[in-house]
Amino acid sequence: MGAKTEHEKFVDENISNMLSDGSYFKTNQTHLEYLLSKNYHYNFEWFGRPIIQLPQDIYAVQNMVWQTRPDLIIECGIAHGGSIVLSASLMAQLDMLDAMENSSNQAEFTVRKKRHVVGIDIDIREHNKRAMEAHQLEKYWTLVEGSSIDDDVINAIGTLSKDYNRVMVLLDSNHTHDHVLQELKAYAPLVSKDCYLVVWDSGLEDLSDEANKLVEQNRPWGRGNNPKTAMLEYLESLDEGEMSFEDNKALRAKIGISAASDAFLLRKT
Repeated sequence: MGAKTEHEKFVDENISNMLSDGSYFKTNQTHLEYLLSKNYHYNFEWFGRPIIQLPQDIYAVQNMVWQTRPDLIIECGIAHGGSIVLSASLMAQLDMLDAMENSSNQAEFTVRKKRHVVGIDIDIREHNKRAMEAHQLEKYWTLVEGSSIDDDVINAIGTLSKDYNRVMVLLDSNHTHDHVLQELKAYAPLVSKDCYLVVWDSGLEDLSDEANKLVEQNRPWGRGNNPKTAMLEYLESLDEGEMSFEDNKALRAKIGISAASDAFLLRKT
């Protein structure tokens, strides 16, 4: 890696100042809760499919994929499929860039599909399934209908992952503590060294009482019972030297607001 440009140095300093400014995070949290009250995160699509994510988190996924170049992304939670399409489009672009790099003719090159996405959901609605099957990128994903914590599903994903060298995992299905904890036990070990594990909606733990009431809406999760509480328990349970993850706090500061809290986890060992 070469020396950093002046722009890169500026961005590094900018993010460092953000990390040390408590008011920056407090202001962003207030802004996030206001946006959630407007259902802002439902407003977006990616390549034609609804994606229930903040635009800042969409950027974060791009950043992590570009940084680590995975060849398999495992996603728990599909909904309308937008997140699957996002991951697939990034994988397709990496395949295209590989083809361009290996071609002597930049105007004519053949893309060889090397990367893949697996999406798991206990209920893939028929209209979403049809739309995903008709999408131009559909060869880039496999959709698995079943519980992400079912032994048969876990074993199938584990077997499939052995064909890939760099595995990234995104957890975004049932947000209860117990469910996410079981997902972490099953899928965190599949994450390759220097690749990411992302625990979406860990930010539920940090919401105010008023915001929690808006988000819960009779759902079985909330403060004290959510992806972050599961993530913290899981990370604390890891034996030293067995496996370790480091939260990319700089990325979280960079994007300002996010559904993830302390949960852009880069596997270190």
